[in-house]
Amino acid sequence: MRIAVTGSTGLIGSALVRSLRADGHEVVRFVRREPAAADEARWDPVRGYVDPAGLAGCGAVVGLAGAGVGEHRWTAAYKKEIRDSRVLGTAALARAAAALDEPPKVFVVGSAIGYYGDTGDRAVDETAPAGHGFLPSVCVEWEAAAAPAREAGIRTAFARSGLVVAREGGAWGRMFPLFRAGLGGRLGNGRQYWSYISLRDEIAAMRHIIDAPGLAGPVNLTAPEPLTNRQITAAMSRVLRRPAVLPVPAVALRLVLGEFSSDVLGSQRARPARLLESGFVFRDPGIEQAIRAAC
Repeated sequence: MRIAVTGSTGLIGSALVRSLRADGHEVVRFVRREPAAADEARWDPVRGYVDPAGLAGCGAVVGLAGAGVGEHRWTAAYKKEIRDSRVLGTAALARAAAALDEPPKVFVVGSAIGYYGDTGDRAVDETAPAGHGFLPSVCVEWEAAAAPAREAGIRTAFARSGLVVAREGGAWGRMFPLFRAGLGGRLGNGRQYWSYISLRDEIAAMRHIIDAPGLAGPVNLTAPEPLTNRQITAAMSRVLRRPAVLPVPAVALRLVLGEFSSDVLGSQRARPARLLESGFVFRDPGIEQAIRAAC
């Protein structure tokens, strides 16, 4: 299959491209500069431009572009960048795909479990409503921006990813060096739920969505059983054989992270009901398996 991918240099995007190419698929990577290789095509999400030649003949389009939510403090300008990079980019892709004479069969939008907001101890699946706050509002707009593709009859799925366990980037990419140095510990009181997924299960789930004709709408990409931050901290300590005795107080997180600390300290107990119902089999269902896979 010929598959178009945006956000191909990120943690998930780069791993997905490698996986697809390893199995013989042709991947077109959309970039925001002038293309420098035969497998690249130009797009400008802010201006709404997508090179139609790059989409031509694609059976699938995967949109993973977006500014990192934990990369900077949430100033008003950076919150706008977080929102616009997702909403404008998704809208541009959806319009361009819908306008093709032969549209792709599937459009996968890389959303997030941030959609649900803070769920406390309450377990949620894809039937749960959106939460309250900045990230839930971004996710709602993000997914709504795909409407042109859905209205054109393109199967549209929202891959709501949890925390990806990987050394190469994301939240876990920052945690591994700390734990290896013996500086890891629970965040706040440690009772908040973290919905995690190994990187290889994340990629396998993305590909499962592409291939499964019945999967549309929201799909949670998380391991079957979320765990608390305290449980995950203990697992990191066991697998890496390092102590984890230095908790990070909530007040320190608020001082360093600002508004983003409310999401780090918040609880999201999301379960992958639709993935499991569709027959997806996890390679790393447990946290120690996910950590070992990352190692």
